Amino acid sequence: MDWLFEVRLVDGPVYWLSLILGLAGALYLLVPPSGIPPRPWLLRVLAGAAAAIALVFAVHWALINVFSVFTANIPDAVLLWIVAAVAALILLVLRVPRGTWRSRGTGLAAVLLVAALSAVQINAYYGLNRTVSDLFGTALARVPALERDLMRQPGEADGATLQGWTAEGEMPGGGALRRSVIPGDVSGMDTREAYIYLPPAYFAQNRPALPVLVLVAGQPGGPADWLTGGALQSHMDAFAAAHGGVAPVVVVPDPNGSQSANTMCMDSRIARADTYLSQDVPHWIKSTLAVDTDHRRWAAGGFSFGGTCALQLGTRHPDLFPSVLSFSGEAEPAIAKERHKTIEASFPGDPEAFVRQTPLAIMKDRRFEGSGLYLTAGQDDPEFVGYLRTLAAAAEDAGFTVRAYEVEHTGHSWDTSSKRIGDALDFLAERWGLER
Repeated sequence: MDWLFEVRLVDGPVYWLSLILGLAGALYLLVPPSGIPPRPWLLRVLAGAAAAIALVFAVHWALINVFSVFTANIPDAVLLWIVAAVAALILLVLRVPRGTWRSRGTGLAAVLLVAALSAVQINAYYGLNRTVSDLFGTALARVPALERDLMRQPGEADGATLQGWTAEGEMPGGGALRRSVIPGDVSGMDTREAYIYLPPAYFAQNRPALPVLVLVAGQPGGPADWLTGGALQSHMDAFAAAHGGVAPVVVVPDPNGSQSANTMCMDSRIARADTYLSQDVPHWIKSTLAVDTDHRRWAAGGFSFGGTCALQLGTRHPDLFPSVLSFSGEAEPAIAKERHKTIEASFPGDPEAFVRQTPLAIMKDRRFEGSGLYLTAGQDDPEFVGYLRTLAAAAEDAGFTVRAYEVEHTGHSWDTSSKRIGDALDFLAERWGLER
């Protein structure tokens, strides 16, 4: 059954089969049922399509502006695929009074095929579940817990310097993934397990002092998303192969606590998420993992919510995270489209307390000559392209070394990290003095 879990969902046979079958299902629903002339049926189809568009966009508006489920608009491409599925259901309802039980069953199958096509296309847009294994979490379930043998031993000093380092003995061909709880001893936060990537050099007899990269996933979501949508291990293994087995130790913590929670990576009425990421997580890393404890070779990064979070860490704690990778980050943290809702939920009655913690406000008042910032946004994601340009300009004015890229042929998806993470890691390598 292993072969089944390796089947890809964002391209390959499943992707194309869903496209063919979905279009066939749509064609069946568009053909007039017996007893209805083509012209009246065409009018019903157009009315059904208009109703689907109105319904989907009305629900989208309510989710954003009334219920504050999302902080940014859902991409138009995703909404249109949802419209297709809803329109298929409406067409089935229009066909039912005229159909036999057999034709109704065929119609239901056609709707399911269109819905499956929409689901595959939406998943392909976001790039989160690349394989069946990603979808069902089978590979994640096999990630072992961090063993004591891989932890920093009592009294163990940092390893050898990376300059001129070569491995003694054999190293594995690739890195390894582990999972562990990072307790919120200071913050009091109760979080999900973190994932850890250990590069090949971590297993060398003469293990060097390896740099650290702390990554945060999007919201809704969780740390596992960096392993699925972010394809973390393959990207890090590629970097390690080009650097003699050396790559950063990557830690993916959970600053939210659940799939739908949103702490905004701040200390507020909601949670002490900043304390968790700036105190609990660094302390756990330095006391548990054999890494370089010099924060000049530490970085924070993330996608979407995580990209926003990474820049927050880089501006609030440049001594801890002097390098930042922000993939599709927002201009400021948010839990609602309207800023006043965000402030009321986190700092009720005190908007200045919120503003003081935002990256733009901090960069206006502080200098960051020793810090570096790598930014991306999908070229087809205009809202976040605007954020990128605003943040890049503010960061340059504040003294950051900035690299900013609008990634071609991508929207608000994991492709904005996957297509640029190799270059982003090279950006870190330059700052850390790693040689190829």
